[in-house]
Amino acid sequence: MKLFYKKLTGLVLPIAFQNFMLSLVSATDAVMLGKLSQNTLSAVSLASQITFVHSLFLAALTIGMTILVAQYWGSGNKTAVEKITAHVMFISEIISAAFFIVSTAFPRALMTLFTSDAELIKSGSTYLKIVGVSYMLSGISQIYLCAMKNSGHAVRSMIISSTAVLLNILFNALFIFGLAGLPAMGIAGAALATVLCRGIELFWTVGESLGKNKIRFRPAYIFRNEKNLTTGFRRYTAPVLGNELVWGCGFTMYAVIMGHLGTDAVAANALVNIVKNLIVCFCMGIGSGGGIIIGNELGNGELSLARKDGDTLLRLSVVSGILTGLVLLALSPFIVRTMDLSTQAAYYFKGMSISCACYMAGKAVNTSLVAGIFCAGGDSKFGLICDSITMWLVTVPLGYITAFILHWPVIAVFAVVNMDELIKLPAVLIHYKKYKWVQNLTNTV
Repeated sequence: MKLFYKKLTGLVLPIAFQNFMLSLVSATDAVMLGKLSQNTLSAVSLASQITFVHSLFLAALTIGMTILVAQYWGSGNKTAVEKITAHVMFISEIISAAFFIVSTAFPRALMTLFTSDAELIKSGSTYLKIVGVSYMLSGISQIYLCAMKNSGHAVRSMIISSTAVLLNILFNALFIFGLAGLPAMGIAGAALATVLCRGIELFWTVGESLGKNKIRFRPAYIFRNEKNLTTGFRRYTAPVLGNELVWGCGFTMYAVIMGHLGTDAVAANALVNIVKNLIVCFCMGIGSGGGIIIGNELGNGELSLARKDGDTLLRLSVVSGILTGLVLLALSPFIVRTMDLSTQAAYYFKGMSISCACYMAGKAVNTSLVAGIFCAGGDSKFGLICDSITMWLVTVPLGYITAFILHWPVIAVFAVVNMDELIKLPAVLIHYKKYKWVQNLTNTV
């Protein structure tokens, strides 16, 4: 047990901190752009939904990659890890190129999906034209950072990602407000800062890959016919990708629903999601770190130990979910006082914070089990089924009905569309206890 906690701490802290730093960029964007105007904050929030959907594809690829890399690294097969990394990076760049083209060529069309407000469409289009370049850069860097986390270099991965975030915050201030003699670029400055920092992150990861005893990116592996690896990757990644898209597009539909309830609702929704993402990082770190450890154990044939450590991880996720919900409630009054929100938006934010605190308890457990433990053992289909039912048959339809047919208050609509994590929690716990995830994948792929 002590060894498990030691390993978990060594992974959770750097991964959680890395996730926190990534979320911090959105938070600082909100604070800085909110100082310009509430509409500027709202426009970036809506435009960032495209970045969010792109991140879903990257998340699916990295989760699918982790399923195999963690187990092969646990079994000591470095060559297999490098072959998987090359294959995933190739797929990632194809997807990222598509997002780059659509975002830079058709920004206004994308913005009209989220809002009918002319000012928000114009500002959001400006942001998308520039930030679209960052998709090509992150399509490479994020895959390699994932390989580092799964091969014993989680701290180094955290340092690279966190440094890029700190530079992003600095560049935000310089470009948005025109500090140090630079022209004030406003919303375009926030986008430019993101592109520059993704470029720095990419060059750093390329340099890191050339180091001694590091996972190398070998282009030759892309064109080799490694059926046992590529077929295995696609088998486990396809359900994860489906799950990410089902969940992410459902979450984007929440933004569409809230986006048509007025700029005050958009601003409050954007802010509460930023705060939620900052606080939930620790829970996500537990899920990701625990999944890597359990994947290593399963790949090494230690099935009973993986099952025991899974039970420990479940208990930790329950505690972390409760604590993070309480932290969110404690911080909400302070956030309202520091942000330049209208009276109506501040009222919405306070009510939304209560719903989010309840959401956090379910989110912590579901993340640790579905995205961490289940995927570690190749059980990736359950999440797809679960999210498809809860979001697209329950919360998305109810959100539309309550917002546009029943005309419920904004806070009530927000509560309805954030019920998904609590609705699916009983099914997730029942599925966990079946222990279908306890399997060694290196024997089957």
